[in-house]
Amino acid sequence: MDKMGIAAYEDLKKKTPQSKNTITNHYVRCIASAITREVRLNTQWEVTVFQDKAVNAFALPGGKIGVYTGLLDVTKNQHQLATVIAHEVAHVTAEHANARVSASYATGAGLKLVEVIAGATTPGKERLVGLLGVGAQYGVLMPYGRGQESEADILGLDYMAMAGFDPRESVLLWRNMSKQGGAQPPEFLSTHPANQSRINDLNARMPHALMLYKKARGKGKNPNC
Repeated sequence: MDKMGIAAYEDLKKKTPQSKNTITNHYVRCIASAITREVRLNTQWEVTVFQDKAVNAFALPGGKIGVYTGLLDVTKNQHQLATVIAHEVAHVTAEHANARVSASYATGAGLKLVEVIAGATTPGKERLVGLLGVGAQYGVLMPYGRGQESEADILGLDYMAMAGFDPRESVLLWRNMSKQGGAQPPEFLSTHPANQSRINDLNARMPHALMLYKKARGKGKNPNC
């Protein structure tokens, strides 16, 4: 899975322009670093900011994170961007892509799948990157299941709070996302629906997240990205 994630990431970097704005890159990487320090994975995370109007972000097995500059127009502060990044990282730590690939392909096909994802664009490659969680960039929308989304919401909420970001901003973000709806909602909502049940779940978890947030601040974790 790590090899497939890395191959998909390198492919995207070849196809999509990267931001050269030093301030933007520092801002995004500062937030991502604060979150990934709280994740118990023996992984050296790499963060790329893509110069693209898409309101989107992703995280892949192998420790790869991508954030599109269009997302920065919707996330109003570091806490809201932390919400999105933490949510995407949570999909990786919970191995949601692993489960989707395993359900679609026979065990033992790992090397062949790496070859497929590293090769030319084909229907098989498009489906595979969709299962990894970046299908929107290839025009193949494959949303995570409601259970996986809920798990990523809760894990992500905890991660951002543990890193010192205000978890209450997560609810404001999803409300902002919903307001962006209409005929052309943000691309992020195509695979991550912002609905009232999601907000209710976050609010239900909020007392625990605020406890983690208070503890993090007590330890001097006060991100200033």
